[in-house]
Amino acid sequence: MSIRNYTPRKRERRGPSRIETLLLWGTLAVAIAFQISYPLLEGEPLRLITIGTVYAAALATLTNAYLSHGSRYALGYFAITFTFGLAIEHIGITTGWPFGSYSYDISLGAFFFSIPLVVPFAWMMLSHPILIAARALSPRWTVVIGGFGLMAWDLFLDPQMVSAGRWRWNDTSPHVPFQPEIPLSNTFGWFLSGIILMTLLHTLLPKERRKNGVNTNAGDALLIWTWFSGVVGNIFFFSRPGVAFVGGLTFALFLFPYLFKRWINRQ
Repeated sequence: MSIRNYTPRKRERRGPSRIETLLLWGTLAVAIAFQISYPLLEGEPLRLITIGTVYAAALATLTNAYLSHGSRYALGYFAITFTFGLAIEHIGITTGWPFGSYSYDISLGAFFFSIPLVVPFAWMMLSHPILIAARALSPRWTVVIGGFGLMAWDLFLDPQMVSAGRWRWNDTSPHVPFQPEIPLSNTFGWFLSGIILMTLLHTLLPKERRKNGVNTNAGDALLIWTWFSGVVGNIFFFSRPGVAFVGGLTFALFLFPYLFKRWINRQ
């Protein structure tokens, strides 16, 4: 008779639960639904939807970051983007650099250190999927590509928000093509600050995904929706085909090579 030593099998880490998956896609769906309703609203409902869109998209992105890369990545991502967003916006408001001289409207809600609290969450809502796309496109040029992606997104964001009176510039000369209310200094500022933020995220956050984490589908969907809604919205709802052309072309230079590379890798 022999006695065998029994070593219990370690519990394998499972993938996202149904509740986690529902939270991810549910918050993303809410953010998209809010954006769809944007051209149909005005006044106080429009103001609330504007703020709600940012928080819903930021929550979806944070959930995606956690489910794909783990808690260390998600917490670090939140801390870096929130702190950076507050810092760069405070510098911009007080010095006029690097975006130009601008000011925020009180309609954006509660302020934190002279910056609307919603603003750092706006930095948070797309930086993760842009970082992942930039890493996939080129490990060597990740920070430059990521900075370009953030700059391209802003070519959609700023015209819409300035038209709604959420913020404004004191001097807009010289201005972005087809965007007379936006100075070129703002585009330069987004590219520069985007590179800095991407450098922090790329350097400090883990690069490996969780073994059983979610794939990039949710982040990719948000990027595709950003391009699609920016083009369609400006052509058919905001009557600004120039914004659709400039923003659509610039964001496509970032997005389409990434989607093509993902498609090639699946073959």
